Amino acid sequence: MPRAGEVIHVGAAASVQFAGNRALTFRVIRIDPRITYDGWLWIDGYVLGPTGEATERRVIFVKRDGLRRIR
Repeated sequence: MPRAGEVIHVGAAASVQFAGNRALTFRVIRIDPRITYDGWLWIDGYVLGPTGEATERRVIFVKRDGLRRIR
């Protein structure tokens, strides 16, 4: 389970909407506590640019097992 402050890679394994060049590097702010489908999460955070700066705040819906921790 990702935690606040962690940086994760969000790609096709997390959701088809993040396949290929639409993959994200994402800094987690929080995990939404609402109950959803088993193994899926709503994550609030920032999309990070190539130099690590936050470029956009987003809420994404992803499969927990498809996320990869970067740092």
